[in-house]
Amino acid sequence: MPYPIKQIPIESEKYHPLLKEIPVPPKTIYIRGDLPNNNEILIAIVGTRKVTLEGRMTAKQIAKDLARSGIVVVSGLAMGIDTAAHEGALAGGGKTLAVLANGLDEVYPRSNFNLAQEILKNKGALISEYPKGTPSYPNQFLERNRIISGLCKATIIIEAPIHSGALVTARHALDQGREIFITPGPARHPNYEGSHMLLRNGARLITRAADVLEDLNLDKDLKASLLVNKTYDAETTTIINLLKEMKQGLTLDNIVEITKLQPHIVTQRITFLMLDDIIEEKNNRYEIR
Repeated sequence: MPYPIKQIPIESEKYHPLLKEIPVPPKTIYIRGDLPNNNEILIAIVGTRKVTLEGRMTAKQIAKDLARSGIVVVSGLAMGIDTAAHEGALAGGGKTLAVLANGLDEVYPRSNFNLAQEILKNKGALISEYPKGTPSYPNQFLERNRIISGLCKATIIIEAPIHSGALVTARHALDQGREIFITPGPARHPNYEGSHMLLRNGARLITRAADVLEDLNLDKDLKASLLVNKTYDAETTTIINLLKEMKQGLTLDNIVEITKLQPHIVTQRITFLMLDDIIEEKNNRYEIR
């Protein structure tokens, strides 16, 4: 890989502050790629390797929507839910971090080598507490789970059987004082036995990314940040500023009349803003969310 392995000791300012707070933080982390800055919000998505089609689709969609909202998605690069989470984040145009259970001179599983490359190309990172040359022993997969949850404000569990490693991640998240979110499934499906146990013990139920953002009180903050930091073209900015000034929503005809923009331009820009979750439509009128 063209990305060098960097070593970050716990004393470094580059060491993620949330990771320093966990009960047993790694004394050193190794990284390929770019760590997110301390203002970015990280959320983990984990679950079983033997995933159902529904679980894979759910993980990918939630990761995609979180990434589009500016969240950095963290997982473990394993097959199944982890892979779907990383792929979803990349599909959403966002960054994703993969925490490995071996030295970063190798990618495990090897079948995810190309996915690891895509993560790095898109300003994400591969992270490990193990130095170069360390193979992936079974106990290390459980140990790295504390890093996955420790980096994150919350952990989302998708399809966790009763003996799933994802339940270990959930226990670490509880020990670290972090939120746990669960997507439910069929009552008798073994892939959800651990997930439903967590729900009975007080974890929060979600079905989509918006539920996570709402429960963490991030939805308004992230939208405000997107408005401030995202660069829009002149026509889109004109529409945003107009709608921000209005106490009541405007129809497409209203917007065309006031802005003097061509109707097809207004329609196109409105569509983009709705996809960015910046505006919403109510009774054929558009307003800032």
